[in-house]
Amino acid sequence: MAEGVPVEIVALVVSAVHAFEGRPQDGPRPEPEPIQRSEVTIKSGLGIVGDRYFNQAIHRNAAVTVLDAAVLDQLALDLGLAAAPDPHLLRRNIVLRGFPVDQLAARRDESGHRVPGATFTLDSGSGPITFQAHRPANPCAWMDQVLAPGAFKALRSHGGIRCEPLTSGTLRLGPATFTTD
Repeated sequence: MAEGVPVEIVALVVSAVHAFEGRPQDGPRPEPEPIQRSEVTIKSGLGIVGDRYFNQAIHRNAAVTVLDAAVLDQLALDLGLAAAPDPHLLRRNIVLRGFPVDQLAARRDESGHRVPGATFTLDSGSGPITFQAHRPANPCAWMDQVLAPGAFKALRSHGGIRCEPLTSGTLRLGPATFTTD
């Protein structure tokens, strides 16, 4: 395993329901409870306890989403926003600062063969949790409504990654260590 990189977990999101249904111009569905968390429990192969994708067979390879907070800084610059958007608005489960996670997603090489995503570990002090990166977490058209006009296009290829947790544990807001294999 490679040496760990210091990162900061700046946002944790657990959403029991899907807020982005219907027409974006009608606005998101109200949350039955706040989505912001200071701590989350992750179960191997299942996802984040309490999240809508937890233990959903169809979402096992995409149960946890991870986003690099630097993407929000760049979005603010690209769209001329006064400040970076609130990281909770994108509804990615884990938003961290300090590692470009988009590069970890599975991809196709120059000959068209599928290259698997990277395995990585995140440790916020309660022990390491290992994830398998799979596909990109592509943004949806709702981003133009929730963040700012033009956000949907600006976030393409920068919307984070969908992952499968390979081990269980707890993550907390604050300093953490990010390690890739």
